[in-house]
Amino acid sequence: MSAASCFVSEEQFLCSICLDVFTDPVSTPCGHNFCKNCITQHWDVNVQCQCPMCKKIFDRRPELQVNTFISEMAAQFRKSAQMKATDSVRVFTALMQSVERGQAELIETIQEKQKTTEKQAEGFIKELEQEISELLKRTAEVEQLSRTEDHLHLLQSFPSLNTPPHTKDWTEVSVHRSSYEGTVRRAVAQLEETLRKEMEKLRDVELKRVQQYAVDVTLDPDTAHPSLILSDDGKQVKDGDVKKNLPENPERFSLCTNVLGKQSFSSGRFYYEVQVKGKTKWDLGVARGSINRKGQITLSPEDGYWTVCLRNGNEYEAVAGPRVVLSLKSKPQKVGVFVDYEEGLVSFYDVDAAALIYSFTGCTFTEKLYPYFGPCINDGGKNSAPLIISPVNHTD
Repeated sequence: MSAASCFVSEEQFLCSICLDVFTDPVSTPCGHNFCKNCITQHWDVNVQCQCPMCKKIFDRRPELQVNTFISEMAAQFRKSAQMKATDSVRVFTALMQSVERGQAELIETIQEKQKTTEKQAEGFIKELEQEISELLKRTAEVEQLSRTEDHLHLLQSFPSLNTPPHTKDWTEVSVHRSSYEGTVRRAVAQLEETLRKEMEKLRDVELKRVQQYAVDVTLDPDTAHPSLILSDDGKQVKDGDVKKNLPENPERFSLCTNVLGKQSFSSGRFYYEVQVKGKTKWDLGVARGSINRKGQITLSPEDGYWTVCLRNGNEYEAVAGPRVVLSLKSKPQKVGVFVDYEEGLVSFYDVDAAALIYSFTGCTFTEKLYPYFGPCINDGGKNSAPLIISPVNHTD
């Protein structure tokens, strides 16, 4: 029996009649559970009182007993699902509020700049109208004098008419179009900052959620490569450089310095954490039971391995067929591994940063999965630190 079978799956909280989370769950004499209203209505429309699951027929309608355990578990599950949905709504609400604030600030800035520009343009127009008025007045005077026959008056007026009126050089005047790039950039930067903060909160919630599926994992010495040194409690492993004389068996890795966990999982969800502090090279993940353990092996989903690795002290990769180079903001000191068997999901977390490292999605699991550990070679002492299976710190 695998350790995963000890976990209650979400399907066990669903009534097989309404296919929804149990409401007032009751148990039939044959041991199956249904919503009280669902089973009552089912029997009301049928001639016989028959269990919808096992088809057992009862001579008379049985007295239904409230299943308090299922009721409490269903309530907790419903609350957890609601909290998870509320977290998502909260993130999007915060983002929408940030967008709305940025939009309001942008509109206000545009309106203020528009008023300033309009006021400037109105001033130019008024000044130009005054100059036009003076020019029209001068033109009228010139036309009047041109029709006079008083030559003496014309000569006396000529000096003042010969002096041009004062006008501005309008070729140097322009109304600049307002620019809003800076305002938009600030609004987007604020939106990014809000998104970053909300994503940090969401990551914390996500890590706490998967930590609920923590299992006790120990190393299986029968699978360990002969050069590996395992601690007595089965929680630590490192390369000892010296190949020990150990019994050869089908489960043992013969060439690569790897070891599997004792526990196997063929359903449900499970999670465990491994300290990788001080190491320059390691492999972590899960492997199916039928993997090749002799000679050179290839780490890939096609070959039954779903792993993330470290090379050269700072190069992180997800071995997903073609290797995926991972750009991490911080160097993980402890890595969390989470598997959802039915969902086909394998995720890796930087525990201290509460950050997702990588996820394999859309996987198809058809056999037992085992925790996989590769401490890699000692490398002259540079990689002598052990991989340590650590207890999961369940925080509120």
